[in-house]
Amino acid sequence: MSKISIRFYKDHKVRAVWDEEHNQWWFSVLDIVGAINGQVDHEKNRNYWKYLKAKLRKAKSEVVSATTQLKLTASDGKKYNTDVIGQGDVDKLAKAIPNNQATAFLDWFTYSDNTIDGRSKKKAYTFIESNLVADKDVGTVKALQQIHAYLFGGLYDFAGKIRTKTIAKGNTLFCLAEHLHSYLKTVEAMPENTFDEIVDKYVEMNAAHPFMEGNGRSTRIWLDLIFKKRLGLCVDWSKIDKREYLDAMIASHLDSTRIHELLKPALTNKIDDREIFMKGIDYSYYYEQDE
Repeated sequence: MSKISIRFYKDHKVRAVWDEEHNQWWFSVLDIVGAINGQVDHEKNRNYWKYLKAKLRKAKSEVVSATTQLKLTASDGKKYNTDVIGQGDVDKLAKAIPNNQATAFLDWFTYSDNTIDGRSKKKAYTFIESNLVADKDVGTVKALQQIHAYLFGGLYDFAGKIRTKTIAKGNTLFCLAEHLHSYLKTVEAMPENTFDEIVDKYVEMNAAHPFMEGNGRSTRIWLDLIFKKRLGLCVDWSKIDKREYLDAMIASHLDSTRIHELLKPALTNKIDDREIFMKGIDYSYYYEQDE
């Protein structure tokens, strides 16, 4: 039960745990209930599930018998036994909830893993085991290209390739294509011996935005590799709010103070903890989801 995943449906967490023995994911029933009902209050979701479970049991529904209990990490950081249901029975649970959001939830649940992001995310989960980036290359443009190619190979024909067109996002214009290669050399040469130096380098690489798509997801992994090599630390991305992070990165083009403030308290020495890594990937991809 070492693989933990968090999916996000309209900003609602849906926690899952991997069962090696049965080769399947188990999903938190309370999280599914909360996502469909748009409810963030854990106690209300627990009470609703208690009511629904009694109703389904009376109707002799297979949903109740399909659930089991496994330990999942709660908001206080502790693990508790909670009702979970297998992927094949999620649709039965969702359809048992009389809410018009159930269909939308099932559409997301069924197809989200087949999107480019979903397929790329599956690759990202295995990156920690790939040993793709050599220690000597950490912090280089080459390393970032290797990460991008690993995540998006077979999904984008430009995977791992430096862009040749100028791009923008919202009101943010990234490095002009004609200056990109020289700018990347400058960023690569930046020092990375202290926390502040590493974050400054990360901010500049974000300003470069060297790929047509997938910059944020690739560069956050690149950042963690630098932290791991230089400081023996990595970022617990689950501690950083999506909106605060995005606002801080937008602001960093003029003032990087806020992103420094967000990243520092989120650092952890659990650099070999698979759950920290998996959560990091989940949150990194969540940051890229449309509002």
